[in-house]
Amino acid sequence: MELRQLRYFVEVSDRGSLSSAAKALLISQPALTRQIQQLERECGVPLFERVPAGIVPTPAGTALYQHVLTLLRYADTAKDAARDAGPVREIVQIGLAPGLPPTWLEQLIDTVRRAVPQAYLSLTDAISTVQLQHLRAGRLDIAFVHEPPTRDLVRHRVLEEPFGLVVDPRLEAGLTGTTCPLRALDGMDVLAHARDQVPIGHDRLVSAAHEAGIAPRWHFANYTENARACLRATGASAAILSRTTAGRLLPGWEWRRLVDPPITMQTWIVRQPVVRSTVTAVADTIADAFGID
Repeated sequence: MELRQLRYFVEVSDRGSLSSAAKALLISQPALTRQIQQLERECGVPLFERVPAGIVPTPAGTALYQHVLTLLRYADTAKDAARDAGPVREIVQIGLAPGLPPTWLEQLIDTVRRAVPQAYLSLTDAISTVQLQHLRAGRLDIAFVHEPPTRDLVRHRVLEEPFGLVVDPRLEAGLTGTTCPLRALDGMDVLAHARDQVPIGHDRLVSAAHEAGIAPRWHFANYTENARACLRATGASAAILSRTTAGRLLPGWEWRRLVDPPITMQTWIVRQPVVRSTVTAVADTIADAFGID
């Protein structure tokens, strides 16, 4: 059993397709198939089964996947450990939801690195729903999400940011000042994140508009980088975004904080109840330094 075979196995598991995995690994599909078959012979059990949408791990494949991830994490840090002539650092897989302020995130990382030097932080971008799926599957140790997790998970709220309105500067929107009352959205074509990206913010926005008796023409979309393209596709002239996201995706567009009522985007860190001690140390450090409830 070789590390190369194990990396192939993880790629196939993650993608659910031999052809997609082969393209990502830059090898032919027949060669990848032979490597997987050889691994199955060495394990003595089938690791995948075919389904209409591709292939999925068997129960044996699922069990092997968790062990392989741990093995590959240590393999990936082995060279650094040898060069540093110190103890092997333990990888902590952390998921990051879109829209986290870069300066805040940099401060958080620096705080964790000082407090938990044995942790090697491996970061992955993903929306909240995907992160929670990966957390439960053991592919993430800690998740930063924009939705309140279920109570079977350990969670801490660590950030709350106001949403604001950004309007195409080429249009005359009749807005002045640094704030925007929610009633100003009445009859406006407005782009906003879909519910699975920012559930609480989405629900509060729609509910507040309904309670205020206004009717914006909402255009909901899943996006992390292509706000401008979504605006063009939907015909919307304004978007609801946090200041951080607005500055990154729509530079030059003026951001005005929503008021009457204010709408916020909240962020939680989440982990499983039973985790490695290093994961607990990282999560506790973040909660102690940045927790707001």
